[in-house]
Amino acid sequence: MTTVPTTPPFARLSAALPFWLSLGLVPVAIIAAVYGGWMLLLLPASTWYLFSLLDLFTGLNEENVDPQTPEDQLYWYRLITLIWAPVQVATIFGILIYVVQTDHLSWWEEWTLFAFLGILSGTVGINYSHELMHQRPKVERWMADILLASVLYSHFRSEHLLVHHRYVATPRDPVTARYNEHFWRFFPRVLRECYVSAFNAEKAMLARKNKPWTDLSNPFFRYWALQVGFVLAAFLIGGFWGGFLFVVQAFWAVFQLELVNYVEHYGLTRKHLGNGKYEHVLPRHSWNAAHRASNWLLINLQRHSDHHYKPDRRFPLLQTYSDDDAPQLPYGYPVMTMVALFPRVWRKVMNPRVADWRARYYPEIDDWAPYKAATNPLPR
Repeated sequence: MTTVPTTPPFARLSAALPFWLSLGLVPVAIIAAVYGGWMLLLLPASTWYLFSLLDLFTGLNEENVDPQTPEDQLYWYRLITLIWAPVQVATIFGILIYVVQTDHLSWWEEWTLFAFLGILSGTVGINYSHELMHQRPKVERWMADILLASVLYSHFRSEHLLVHHRYVATPRDPVTARYNEHFWRFFPRVLRECYVSAFNAEKAMLARKNKPWTDLSNPFFRYWALQVGFVLAAFLIGGFWGGFLFVVQAFWAVFQLELVNYVEHYGLTRKHLGNGKYEHVLPRHSWNAAHRASNWLLINLQRHSDHHYKPDRRFPLLQTYSDDDAPQLPYGYPVMTMVALFPRVWRKVMNPRVADWRARYYPEIDDWAPYKAATNPLPR
Protein backbone atom coordinates (compact mmCIF):
# COMPACT_ATOMS: atom_id res chain seq x y z
CA MET A 1 0.00 0.00 0.00
CA THR A 2 1.46 3.36 -1.05
CA THR A 3 1.32 6.40 1.19
CA VAL A 4 1.02 10.00 0.06
CA PRO A 5 3.86 12.20 1.36
CA THR A 6 2.76 14.85 3.83
CA THR A 7 3.29 18.41 2.61
CA PRO A 8 4.59 20.92 5.20
CA PRO A 9 1.86 23.36 6.45
CA PHE A 10 3.49 26.47 4.96
CA ALA A 11 3.85 24.76 1.58
CA ARG A 12 0.15 23.83 1.66
CA LEU A 13 -0.81 27.44 2.40
CA SER A 14 1.41 28.91 -0.32
CA ALA A 15 0.06 26.41 -2.87
CA ALA A 16 -3.53 27.37 -2.03
CA LEU A 17 -3.06 31.16 -1.97
CA PRO A 18 -3.53 31.77 -5.73
CA PHE A 19 -7.06 30.38 -5.37
CA TRP A 20 -7.77 33.13 -2.81
CA LEU A 21 -7.42 35.86 -5.45
CA SER A 22 -11.22 36.04 -5.67
CA LEU A 23 -11.26 37.88 -2.33
CA GLY A 24 -9.59 40.79 -4.12
CA LEU A 25 -12.85 41.39 -5.98
CA VAL A 26 -14.59 42.50 -2.77
CA PRO A 27 -12.61 45.76 -2.30
CA VAL A 28 -12.91 46.32 -6.06
CA ALA A 29 -16.72 46.15 -5.71
CA ILE A 30 -16.64 48.56 -2.77
CA ILE A 31 -14.47 51.05 -4.67
CA ALA A 32 -16.89 50.85 -7.63
CA ALA A 33 -19.83 51.57 -5.30
CA VAL A 34 -18.11 54.51 -3.60
CA TYR A 35 -16.82 56.29 -6.71
CA GLY A 36 -19.21 55.19 -9.48
CA GLY A 37 -18.60 56.48 -13.00
CA TRP A 38 -15.84 54.77 -14.91
CA MET A 39 -14.80 52.97 -11.69
CA LEU A 40 -17.78 50.69 -12.29
CA LEU A 41 -15.75 49.06 -15.05
CA LEU A 42 -13.27 47.76 -12.49
CA LEU A 43 -15.35 44.64 -11.81
CA PRO A 44 -15.46 43.30 -15.40
CA ALA A 45 -11.90 44.54 -15.96
CA SER A 46 -10.59 42.60 -12.95
CA THR A 47 -12.34 39.36 -13.94
CA TRP A 48 -12.83 38.83 -17.68
CA TYR A 49 -9.98 41.00 -18.91
CA LEU A 50 -7.38 40.75 -16.15
CA PHE A 51 -7.47 36.96 -15.99
CA SER A 52 -7.49 36.67 -19.77
CA LEU A 53 -4.31 38.75 -19.76
CA LEU A 54 -2.82 36.74 -16.91
CA ASP A 55 -3.50 33.53 -18.83
CA LEU A 56 -1.42 34.93 -21.66
CA PHE A 57 1.57 35.42 -19.37
CA THR A 58 1.21 32.48 -16.97
CA GLY A 59 0.47 29.91 -19.67
CA LEU A 60 -0.81 26.41 -19.04
CA ASN A 61 -0.60 24.34 -15.88
CA GLU A 62 -0.44 20.72 -16.95
CA GLU A 63 0.77 19.35 -13.61
CA ASN A 64 -1.50 17.07 -11.62
CA VAL A 65 -1.68 16.79 -7.84
CA ASP A 66 -1.88 13.27 -6.45
CA PRO A 67 -5.66 12.56 -6.36
CA GLN A 68 -5.13 10.44 -3.22
CA THR A 69 -3.99 13.48 -1.21
CA PRO A 70 -5.70 13.18 2.20
CA GLU A 71 -8.44 15.57 3.21
CA ASP A 72 -6.48 17.10 6.08
CA GLN A 73 -3.98 18.54 3.59
CA LEU A 74 -6.72 20.46 1.75
CA TYR A 75 -7.70 22.79 4.60
CA TRP A 76 -6.69 26.06 2.90
CA TYR A 77 -8.43 25.07 -0.30
CA ARG A 78 -11.66 24.20 1.48
CA LEU A 79 -11.60 27.32 3.63
CA ILE A 80 -11.92 29.77 0.74
CA THR A 81 -15.09 28.03 -0.45
CA LEU A 82 -16.55 27.90 3.07
CA ILE A 83 -16.06 31.59 3.86
CA TRP A 84 -17.31 32.84 0.50
CA ALA A 85 -21.05 32.61 1.31
CA PRO A 86 -20.92 35.09 4.24
CA VAL A 87 -18.44 37.27 2.30
CA GLN A 88 -20.71 37.44 -0.75
CA VAL A 89 -23.92 38.06 1.19
CA ALA A 90 -22.24 40.78 3.27
CA THR A 91 -20.85 42.42 0.13
CA ILE A 92 -24.15 42.46 -1.78
CA PHE A 93 -26.29 43.67 1.09
CA GLY A 94 -23.61 46.02 2.45
CA ILE A 95 -23.39 47.74 -0.93
CA LEU A 96 -27.20 47.77 -1.21
CA ILE A 97 -27.48 49.53 2.18
CA TYR A 98 -24.81 52.04 1.12
CA VAL A 99 -26.44 52.75 -2.24
CA VAL A 100 -29.96 53.37 -0.91
CA GLN A 101 -28.67 55.62 1.89
CA THR A 102 -26.58 57.83 -0.39
CA ASP A 103 -27.47 59.75 -3.52
CA HIS A 104 -24.14 60.14 -5.31
CA LEU A 105 -24.94 57.46 -7.91
CA SER A 106 -27.53 57.95 -10.64
CA TRP A 107 -30.13 55.26 -11.25
CA TRP A 108 -28.23 53.89 -14.24
CA GLU A 109 -25.00 53.75 -12.21
CA GLU A 110 -26.79 51.77 -9.51
CA TRP A 111 -28.22 49.41 -12.12
CA THR A 112 -24.78 48.96 -13.71
CA LEU A 113 -23.15 48.43 -10.32
CA PHE A 114 -25.52 45.60 -9.42
CA ALA A 115 -25.28 44.08 -12.89
CA PHE A 116 -21.51 43.97 -12.42
CA LEU A 117 -21.99 42.55 -8.90
CA GLY A 118 -23.61 39.66 -10.77
CA ILE A 119 -20.14 38.98 -12.18
CA LEU A 120 -18.92 38.54 -8.60
CA SER A 121 -21.81 36.32 -7.48
CA GLY A 122 -21.93 34.41 -10.76
CA THR A 123 -18.29 33.93 -11.69
CA VAL A 124 -17.19 33.25 -8.11
CA GLY A 125 -20.28 32.57 -5.99
CA ILE A 126 -22.11 30.06 -8.19
CA ASN A 127 -18.81 28.39 -9.02
CA TYR A 128 -18.03 27.95 -5.33
CA SER A 129 -21.56 26.66 -4.71
CA HIS A 130 -20.88 24.08 -7.41
CA GLU A 131 -17.85 22.85 -5.49
CA LEU A 132 -19.73 22.83 -2.18
CA MET A 133 -22.85 21.01 -3.40
CA HIS A 134 -20.73 18.00 -4.39
CA GLN A 135 -19.38 17.52 -0.84
CA ARG A 136 -20.76 15.31 1.91
CA PRO A 137 -20.57 17.61 5.00
CA LYS A 138 -23.93 19.31 5.60
CA VAL A 139 -22.32 22.66 6.34
CA GLU A 140 -20.84 22.74 2.84
CA ARG A 141 -24.15 21.86 1.22
CA TRP A 142 -25.84 24.57 3.25
CA MET A 143 -23.26 27.10 2.07
CA ALA A 144 -24.05 26.01 -1.49
CA ASP A 145 -27.76 26.55 -0.88
CA ILE A 146 -27.16 30.02 0.55
CA LEU A 147 -25.00 31.05 -2.39
CA LEU A 148 -27.55 29.80 -4.92
CA ALA A 149 -30.46 31.42 -3.10
CA SER A 150 -28.59 34.74 -3.16
CA VAL A 151 -28.85 34.64 -6.97
CA LEU A 152 -32.37 33.14 -6.99
CA TYR A 153 -31.18 29.97 -8.72
CA SER A 154 -31.50 27.38 -5.98
CA HIS A 155 -32.84 24.67 -8.27
CA PHE A 156 -29.40 24.53 -9.93
CA ARG A 157 -28.29 22.16 -7.15
CA SER A 158 -31.00 19.59 -7.96
CA GLU A 159 -30.63 20.03 -11.70
CA HIS A 160 -26.86 19.70 -11.58
CA LEU A 161 -26.63 16.67 -9.28
CA LEU A 162 -29.67 14.71 -10.48
CA VAL A 163 -29.94 15.62 -14.15
CA HIS A 164 -26.77 17.16 -15.55
CA HIS A 165 -24.31 14.62 -14.16
CA ARG A 166 -26.54 11.73 -15.15
CA TYR A 167 -27.34 12.86 -18.69
CA VAL A 168 -24.37 15.08 -19.56
CA ALA A 169 -23.35 15.02 -23.22
CA THR A 170 -26.65 13.46 -24.25
CA PRO A 171 -29.73 15.12 -25.75
CA ARG A 172 -31.51 14.42 -22.46
CA ASP A 173 -29.38 17.01 -20.66
CA PRO A 174 -30.81 20.52 -21.10
CA VAL A 175 -27.46 22.10 -20.19
CA THR A 176 -25.41 20.37 -22.90
CA ALA A 177 -25.34 22.89 -25.76
CA ARG A 178 -26.26 21.27 -29.07
CA TYR A 179 -23.99 21.52 -32.08
CA ASN A 180 -24.73 24.79 -33.94
CA GLU A 181 -27.00 26.01 -31.13
CA HIS A 182 -25.93 29.59 -30.42
CA PHE A 183 -25.91 31.01 -26.92
CA TRP A 184 -28.86 33.35 -27.45
CA ARG A 185 -31.04 30.32 -28.21
CA PHE A 186 -29.41 28.17 -25.51
CA PHE A 187 -29.93 30.70 -22.68
CA PRO A 188 -33.76 31.01 -22.74
CA ARG A 189 -34.05 27.28 -23.36
CA VAL A 190 -32.09 26.30 -20.25
CA LEU A 191 -33.90 28.87 -18.10
CA ARG A 192 -37.15 27.18 -19.08
CA GLU A 193 -36.10 23.54 -19.17
CA CYS A 194 -33.73 23.32 -16.19
CA TYR A 195 -36.26 24.42 -13.60
CA VAL A 196 -38.76 21.85 -14.87
CA SER A 197 -36.19 19.05 -15.10
CA ALA A 198 -34.87 19.82 -11.59
CA PHE A 199 -38.35 19.80 -10.06
CA ASN A 200 -39.32 16.59 -11.89
CA ALA A 201 -36.10 14.88 -10.78
CA GLU A 202 -36.82 15.64 -7.11
CA LYS A 203 -40.46 14.64 -7.60
CA ALA A 204 -39.35 11.31 -9.12
CA MET A 205 -37.00 10.65 -6.18
CA LEU A 206 -39.82 11.22 -3.72
CA ALA A 207 -42.17 9.01 -5.74
CA ARG A 208 -39.67 6.14 -5.45
CA LYS A 209 -40.03 6.53 -1.67
CA ASN A 210 -43.83 6.58 -2.00
CA LYS A 211 -43.93 10.26 -1.07
CA PRO A 212 -45.74 13.11 -2.88
CA TRP A 213 -43.84 16.14 -4.14
CA THR A 214 -45.50 18.13 -1.33
CA ASP A 215 -43.54 16.18 1.28
CA LEU A 216 -41.45 18.60 3.33
CA SER A 217 -38.31 16.64 2.51
CA ASN A 218 -38.54 18.09 -1.00
CA PRO A 219 -35.59 20.54 -1.12
CA PHE A 220 -37.63 22.96 -3.23
CA PHE A 221 -39.36 24.11 -0.04
CA ARG A 222 -35.94 25.08 1.32
CA TYR A 223 -35.04 26.71 -1.98
CA TRP A 224 -38.20 28.80 -2.03
CA ALA A 225 -37.87 29.83 1.62
CA LEU A 226 -34.25 30.98 1.22
CA GLN A 227 -34.99 32.89 -1.98
CA VAL A 228 -38.03 34.64 -0.52
CA GLY A 229 -35.92 35.53 2.51
CA PHE A 230 -33.25 37.20 0.37
CA VAL A 231 -35.75 39.14 -1.73
CA LEU A 232 -37.61 40.24 1.41
CA ALA A 233 -34.34 41.43 2.97
CA ALA A 234 -33.55 43.47 -0.15
CA PHE A 235 -37.07 44.94 -0.10
CA LEU A 236 -36.79 45.89 3.60
CA ILE A 237 -33.47 47.62 2.90
CA GLY A 238 -34.41 49.53 -0.24
CA GLY A 239 -38.08 49.09 -1.01
CA PHE A 240 -39.06 48.12 -4.54
CA TRP A 241 -35.88 49.66 -5.94
CA GLY A 242 -33.75 47.63 -3.53
CA GLY A 243 -35.58 44.47 -4.52
CA PHE A 244 -35.13 45.33 -8.18
CA LEU A 245 -31.39 45.88 -7.80
CA PHE A 246 -31.06 42.54 -6.01
CA VAL A 247 -32.88 40.81 -8.88
CA VAL A 248 -30.62 42.58 -11.40
CA GLN A 249 -27.59 41.14 -9.59
CA ALA A 250 -29.18 37.69 -9.59
CA PHE A 251 -30.03 37.77 -13.29
CA TRP A 252 -26.51 38.65 -14.40
CA ALA A 253 -25.05 36.02 -12.07
CA VAL A 254 -27.23 33.39 -13.75
CA PHE A 255 -26.25 34.80 -17.14
CA GLN A 256 -22.60 34.22 -16.21
CA LEU A 257 -23.34 30.66 -15.08
CA GLU A 258 -25.15 29.70 -18.24
CA LEU A 259 -22.43 31.21 -20.42
CA VAL A 260 -19.99 28.84 -18.73
CA ASN A 261 -22.40 25.92 -19.04
CA TYR A 262 -22.70 26.67 -22.75
CA VAL A 263 -18.93 26.49 -23.22
CA GLU A 264 -18.30 23.38 -21.12
CA HIS A 265 -19.99 20.76 -23.32
CA TYR A 266 -20.79 22.47 -26.61
CA GLY A 267 -21.34 19.93 -29.39
CA LEU A 268 -20.10 16.90 -27.39
CA THR A 269 -22.22 13.76 -27.16
CA ARG A 270 -21.75 10.38 -25.54
CA LYS A 271 -22.14 7.41 -27.84
CA HIS A 272 -25.68 6.00 -27.91
CA LEU A 273 -25.65 2.25 -27.21
CA GLY A 274 -29.31 1.61 -28.01
CA ASN A 275 -32.46 1.25 -25.87
CA GLY A 276 -31.98 4.75 -24.49
CA LYS A 277 -28.58 3.92 -22.97
CA TYR A 278 -25.32 5.80 -23.42
CA GLU A 279 -21.70 4.96 -22.76
CA HIS A 280 -20.21 5.93 -19.39
CA VAL A 281 -19.03 9.50 -18.96
CA LEU A 282 -15.39 9.90 -19.97
CA PRO A 283 -12.99 12.87 -19.94
CA ARG A 284 -13.66 13.29 -23.67
CA HIS A 285 -17.23 14.44 -22.95
CA SER A 286 -16.26 17.87 -21.54
CA TRP A 287 -14.02 20.58 -22.89
CA ASN A 288 -10.79 20.86 -20.92
CA ALA A 289 -8.72 24.02 -20.34
CA ALA A 290 -5.38 24.05 -18.52
CA HIS A 291 -4.96 27.83 -18.43
CA ARG A 292 -3.31 28.62 -15.13
CA ALA A 293 -4.65 32.03 -14.05
CA SER A 294 -8.30 31.50 -14.98
CA ASN A 295 -8.18 28.19 -13.10
CA TRP A 296 -7.09 30.18 -10.04
CA LEU A 297 -10.16 32.39 -10.37
CA LEU A 298 -12.49 29.49 -11.12
CA ILE A 299 -10.96 26.98 -8.67
CA ASN A 300 -10.06 24.52 -11.43
CA LEU A 301 -13.53 24.48 -12.98
CA GLN A 302 -11.83 24.40 -16.36
CA ARG A 303 -10.55 20.92 -15.53
CA HIS A 304 -14.12 20.00 -16.28
CA SER A 305 -13.26 16.79 -18.08
CA ASP A 306 -12.07 15.30 -14.80
CA HIS A 307 -14.92 16.76 -12.78
CA HIS A 308 -17.46 14.80 -14.79
CA TYR A 309 -15.27 11.72 -14.85
CA LYS A 310 -14.74 11.82 -11.06
CA PRO A 311 -17.42 14.16 -9.60
CA ASP A 312 -16.45 13.53 -5.97
CA ARG A 313 -12.94 15.02 -6.31
CA ARG A 314 -12.34 18.33 -4.56
CA PHE A 315 -11.15 21.10 -6.83
CA PRO A 316 -7.41 21.02 -5.92
CA LEU A 317 -7.27 17.33 -6.85
CA LEU A 318 -8.89 17.64 -10.28
CA GLN A 319 -6.68 16.32 -13.05
CA THR A 320 -5.96 17.89 -16.41
CA TYR A 321 -5.68 15.86 -19.61
CA SER A 322 -3.84 16.00 -22.90
CA ASP A 323 -5.77 16.05 -26.17
CA ASP A 324 -5.31 12.28 -26.36
CA ASP A 325 -7.97 11.93 -23.66
CA ALA A 326 -10.00 15.16 -23.65
CA PRO A 327 -10.82 17.93 -26.14
CA GLN A 328 -9.02 21.21 -25.43
CA LEU A 329 -10.37 24.76 -25.52
CA PRO A 330 -8.08 27.23 -27.29
CA TYR A 331 -8.46 29.79 -24.47
CA GLY A 332 -9.64 29.89 -20.86
CA TYR A 333 -13.26 30.47 -19.88
CA PRO A 334 -12.98 34.29 -19.61
CA VAL A 335 -12.12 34.53 -23.31
CA MET A 336 -14.37 31.68 -24.42
CA THR A 337 -17.46 33.09 -22.69
CA MET A 338 -16.91 36.43 -24.41
CA VAL A 339 -16.54 34.65 -27.76
CA ALA A 340 -19.79 32.75 -27.08
CA LEU A 341 -21.70 36.04 -27.17
CA PHE A 342 -20.98 36.28 -30.91
CA PRO A 343 -22.48 33.21 -32.66
CA ARG A 344 -20.62 33.59 -35.98
CA VAL A 345 -17.27 33.93 -34.25
CA TRP A 346 -18.11 31.07 -31.90
CA ARG A 347 -18.98 28.70 -34.75
CA LYS A 348 -15.82 29.68 -36.60
CA VAL A 349 -13.71 28.87 -33.54
CA MET A 350 -15.52 25.81 -32.18
CA ASN A 351 -17.24 23.95 -35.01
CA PRO A 352 -13.95 22.77 -36.56
CA ARG A 353 -12.90 21.56 -33.10
CA VAL A 354 -16.13 19.60 -32.73
CA ALA A 355 -15.52 18.04 -36.16
CA ASP A 356 -11.98 17.08 -35.09
CA TRP A 357 -13.37 15.65 -31.84
CA ARG A 358 -15.85 13.47 -33.74
CA ALA A 359 -13.18 12.22 -36.11
CA ARG A 360 -10.72 11.50 -33.27
CA TYR A 361 -12.98 9.75 -30.79
CA TYR A 362 -15.87 8.38 -32.88
CA PRO A 363 -14.67 7.70 -36.42
CA GLU A 364 -17.22 4.88 -36.68
CA ILE A 365 -20.20 7.29 -36.44
CA ASP A 366 -21.19 8.67 -39.85
CA ASP A 367 -24.58 10.19 -39.03
CA TRP A 368 -24.80 12.56 -36.07
CA ALA A 369 -28.39 13.66 -36.76
CA PRO A 370 -29.98 11.23 -34.24
CA TYR A 371 -27.97 12.88 -31.48
CA LYS A 372 -29.80 16.17 -31.91
CA ALA A 373 -33.05 14.94 -30.33
CA ALA A 374 -33.74 13.12 -27.10
CA THR A 375 -34.00 9.34 -27.36
CA ASN A 376 -36.18 9.23 -24.26
CA PRO A 377 -37.89 12.05 -22.38
CA LEU A 378 -36.57 13.22 -19.03
CA PRO A 379 -38.11 11.41 -16.04
CA ARG A 380 -41.39 12.80 -14.82
